[in-house]
Amino acid sequence: MSIDDAIKQMTDKIKAACGSAEVKVAKMSDEEARLSVYAPAGDMQKIKDATFQPAMDMLNKDGMDVQVFVYDKDAPPLKG
Repeated sequence: MSIDDAIKQMTDKIKAACGSAEVKVAKMSDEEARLSVYAPAGDMQKIKDATFQPAMDMLNKDGMDVQVFVYDKDAPPLKG
């Protein structure tokens, strides 16, 4: 599995959990990526539940470290 395949699989799982989620991808290396997901607050846990075990499986079986960070798209920006 390539990192692009892993990103596509994880993005598909995110979209299945929440069709309106916005996913931003940052490839860190050939084995590591960070997906920042912006979704309505009510869908955040569904996305976390849908991606946790697949992310662990990718890491343990394929050596792909795909980290998924879920944010409330309607939250005001942090100040500081």
